[in-house]
Amino acid sequence: MKFAPVALMMIAALACVSPDALAQDGREADPAAALTAALNAACRGNELMFANYLTADSAAAFKALPADQRTQFLERFSLSDQPGRPLISADDRNHTVVRCVAPAGTAEFRFGDARVHENLAFIPVSAVNSQQTEFGLVRESGGWRLVSLGLVMLDIPQLAKQWATGDLDAREDAAIANLRGIADAVHTYKNAWGKLPESLEQLGPAPKNEISPEQASLVNEHLAAGSSAGYKFRYRVVGPADSEHSFEVSAQPESYGKTGKRSFLLDANGKIHAADRHGDLATAEDGTIP
Repeated sequence: MKFAPVALMMIAALACVSPDALAQDGREADPAAALTAALNAACRGNELMFANYLTADSAAAFKALPADQRTQFLERFSLSDQPGRPLISADDRNHTVVRCVAPAGTAEFRFGDARVHENLAFIPVSAVNSQQTEFGLVRESGGWRLVSLGLVMLDIPQLAKQWATGDLDAREDAAIANLRGIADAVHTYKNAWGKLPESLEQLGPAPKNEISPEQASLVNEHLAAGSSAGYKFRYRVVGPADSEHSFEVSAQPESYGKTGKRSFLLDANGKIHAADRHGDLATAEDGTIP
């Protein structure tokens, strides 16, 4: 079958549809359309529109969350760290494909065949660079509402709490890794220059072919400035300059409870101490971690 040029132009225009052209009032008759609208709202960071696709109880719980937790929830849902531009298309089997185009990259969701059982529907979704999961929806108030994600019921307060805890754990793990990285950089600096650096800044990036004791290119610009991934780092010499272990490095959350809870100290013997100091510095009296 051959298409006229005008028909080909119409098909190309429909291949990637702007969500502005679609109804997004929470009353979509088709569960796939409702899930598409929910992903579009999450991609945009539109909290009010996203709440249209939650059950009444979940919507109330979502609106009651602190602003930063609502933002984090939408970022998790859309797999995007920043608001983006949603695009809708279809694959060769006429299954919906939703893309969230954000400055940091594009998240893509490919729908499978929906299973509808009276007032319940389940839609398998594959996300690029992620595992396949299944969204559950229930018919409520004249439209389809999200009720589960995978095998987990969409309990908004509990999910937000779990995700926030996971983020804190990841930031704390990154702080520990950065402490060890700084210690390695200090030892490398001493081996190269025969002395300890006086500050983190001296370990920072140098212009090409201009490495020096003032710019040794041993850590990135964030660590050299004393801040990375929600933690503040402080380096200081604590013993004779000719001692093998004569420095310590501390790490404390920039915003206690949001970017981390535990504070850390890498002592002069290379051991890392950790404790919940409510944002204050850790000490050598705190317990150690492996």
